[in-house]
Amino acid sequence: MFKSYHTAIMGNVIRALLVVLTVTAAAYDWKYRIIPNWLVLAGVIAGLAVNTWMGGLSGLWLALSGAAFALLIYLPLYALRAMGAGDAKLMAAVGALMGPFLWWSMFVYTIVIGGVAALVAIVVGGRFRRTFRNIWTILTSLARGRRPWAENPEVDVSNERALRLPHAVTIAAGMLAYLILGPLR
Repeated sequence: MFKSYHTAIMGNVIRALLVVLTVTAAAYDWKYRIIPNWLVLAGVIAGLAVNTWMGGLSGLWLALSGAAFALLIYLPLYALRAMGAGDAKLMAAVGALMGPFLWWSMFVYTIVIGGVAALVAIVVGGRFRRTFRNIWTILTSLARGRRPWAENPEVDVSNERALRLPHAVTIAAGMLAYLILGPLR
């Protein structure tokens, strides 16, 4: 009885931490186009602490593997200059709170919401041709073992001409969708 009550309370604590973390990151990313290191560090520490307190070494392993899994997905995107470092660190913090399995469901929601947001930005900005040219540049550059941003600087997320969306906003939306709709089955 106590164990299930304790788990329910801690589950609510983790959900609250996830909402505070992702919504705060979204606000910073929207306004300043940066996700503060103090925020993601607090998220990682909270994930490690809460999961360790709830599950001991198993909880610690869950938090570490969640952060590692998120970085496994996001570091290549950062290396390709398709994501900022803050986005990768934010997802590691979310992974530390959720663990790898629940993180994966939230990530799928984030992908779908981010894809829709990107399509809307492409349509509204009249960027169909440029977008397809940029995708072609990325694919052909990688196939030849070259850096896509060296051939076309516009594919680098830090370039002023790049189509840039504050990814923390889509992460927060993906998190809220996950909390409302639940994990994917």
